Amino acid sequence: MKYVTPKEASQLLGVSISSLRRWESDGKIKSIRTPGGQRRYCLEDYEPESKSIICYARVSTHGQKDDLERQAEFLRSKYPRAEIITEIGSGLNFKRERFLSILERIHQRNVALLAVAYPDRLARFGFPLIEWLCEQCECKLVVLNESKLSPQEELIQDILSILHCFSARFYGLRKYQKQAEKILQEEPTQSLLQGEAQQCLKDQGLSL
Repeated sequence: MKYVTPKEASQLLGVSISSLRRWESDGKIKSIRTPGGQRRYCLEDYEPESKSIICYARVSTHGQKDDLERQAEFLRSKYPRAEIITEIGSGLNFKRERFLSILERIHQRNVALLAVAYPDRLARFGFPLIEWLCEQCECKLVVLNESKLSPQEELIQDILSILHCFSARFYGLRKYQKQAEKILQEEPTQSLLQGEAQQCLKDQGLSL
């Protein structure tokens, strides 16, 4: 009967070391202690639960299908038995259908491992939140850090999208700037603001 270290068991089963210890307490996996007091796990009698191993690949546009296929092939080479899920959509969009489906399955604790080629394949922003969700739901998140599988043109597109969004909001603020200035110039409003300022100073033990 072969026993392996916690790190080896974690990698082979696609779970965290804390999950291994919980399984040990629940009797799901056998373990022994070495003379030095270190844990060793036996995987031969372990019966795996019906949890999925998922590899997720994404590109932003239909014109990047070759990039999408390269991602999928790379992930398939690392995890031959995994479920490969591909999607076309912006990394700024958190409402991607397949992306949300994966998160839902993770939340239901039906996913043992989620692998991506690079962090931005999951999301351009908010990756630590996804990482936290996986940790809470006992899903091992594997990032293979293949930067060449993260198309540079996507980064440029996302930056331009963000700039466009903020410039539109800035333009909207400018539209109301004159209205705000006009309101502030009105006598009743000035009196009201002055009264509020006096009350604020009074609360702080000061005076105008």
